[in-house]
Amino acid sequence: MYWIGIIWWKTSTRKGGSSQQLKRLKSSLWRGCVDEVLEELSERKGQRVQNFRAYLAKHRYRLVNYDLYQSLGYAIGSGSVESTVKRIGARVKLSGAQWLKQSVSKILHLRCAYLNGDFFVSISA
Repeated sequence: MYWIGIIWWKTSTRKGGSSQQLKRLKSSLWRGCVDEVLEELSERKGQRVQNFRAYLAKHRYRLVNYDLYQSLGYAIGSGSVESTVKRIGARVKLSGAQWLKQSVSKILHLRCAYLNGDFFVSISA
């Protein structure tokens, strides 16, 4: 499994503009069409628009086709990841337990392997 840094959707869609234009831009960004959005905004003036264009250009590789991923059944929200981080954090933060900084990654590796049913993990992992 690979992690792809994906920009948080709401960050990209909170910028100003007419209601109709925002719907069009939102739809294009939802489909990962960053160039289309940059082109549509290229003739607009104003610092906010230029800042938004610079933001999109800088983060274009993180703006994926959310529509495609969602239609394929992938979870596109961050809730499941945040929940997992909380659960793993709770497993490490046991009452009275103290972990050396060097051993936390090993403990997390073993705990994740246990939760995933992967019992063929060596202790030296």
